[in-house]
Amino acid sequence: MKLSQFKFNLPEELIAKYPAAHRDESRLLVVHKKSDQLEHKTFKEILDYFNKGDFFIFNDTKVFPARLFGNKEKTGAKIEVFLLRELNPDQHLWDVLVNPARKIRIGNKLYFGENEELVAEVIDNTTSRGRTLRFLYDGPYDEFKNQLFSIGETPIPEYLERNAEPEDVDRYQNIFAQKEGAVVAPAAGLHFSRELMKRMEIRDIDFGYLTLHNGLGAYRMIDVEDLTKHKMESEQMIITEELCDKVNKAKDEERNICAVGTSVLRAVETTVSTDGHLKPRDGWTNKFIFPPYDFTLTNSLITNFHLPYSTLLMMACAFGGYEKVMSAYEVAIKEKYAFGAYGDAMLIVD
Repeated sequence: MKLSQFKFNLPEELIAKYPAAHRDESRLLVVHKKSDQLEHKTFKEILDYFNKGDFFIFNDTKVFPARLFGNKEKTGAKIEVFLLRELNPDQHLWDVLVNPARKIRIGNKLYFGENEELVAEVIDNTTSRGRTLRFLYDGPYDEFKNQLFSIGETPIPEYLERNAEPEDVDRYQNIFAQKEGAVVAPAAGLHFSRELMKRMEIRDIDFGYLTLHNGLGAYRMIDVEDLTKHKMESEQMIITEELCDKVNKAKDEERNICAVGTSVLRAVETTVSTDGHLKPRDGWTNKFIFPPYDFTLTNSLITNFHLPYSTLLMMACAFGGYEKVMSAYEVAIKEKYAFGAYGDAMLIVD
């Protein structure tokens, strides 16, 4: 398919700048793959589409405070540093993005914190905006990490066009987040409240967790019209044997298996075998899913409403069918559903 096929006109006011008052009270558009039926619900009603023994797969990655603001040595110029991933804990090396990049060169020192208590040195250029930083810190590692993260801010998406606020620390994080390593929250999971997950347990709807540390790659602008030429950036993922056993049991019992978010869908499709069973994995994935695509394990998907041209929209279209999902987006815009990470949700079912 072509990039231009994923263009649509999204009114600016439909991009949610803040989350719903309560996680499970956002709106939910239910798309039925085998019919033209669309249903308008509240997210807390989602369990009405599942039965005892069905299985939800969540992503338990945890977002860390990746956005830092500091000053450049000598000039005092203000700079933004976005932490991507830790490269070497012993040497305090980090892969980062810097802005404005043209002013940040190898050898420059950058100062962070109210009293400039944390210092980093630029030791390499990786891309036009990418740099490798060495933080100059002599104390224990845990002490360094605590100081680094106390200075950092919640990395809410740039399209929100606002600074992070105290509320974002909690709300731009899934309630079940455990494994630190993401700079982007798996947005579909943001709709799940503790009450909703308790109701899942009461109804004997099973669930488990994989880990995929969401980076910025899935949100980078695609610069090729032919989607087969687009290369995704790799993201670290872990699928345990324990999860595989549970998912494969549900599969063999012909239960409904629901991927909570496109990150889960990517991870599952990276390791699923030809017979539709999930296999353990501790490694990386750069899988890019776009229509047409055959899914052999999951038969329902929860996902947010995504921005035009995004790889996340492409994955949703691959799962639900291009025409059906794009048509549902037209309805969502007409009905003023909220888009983006803090927006409303879509459930795609058979």
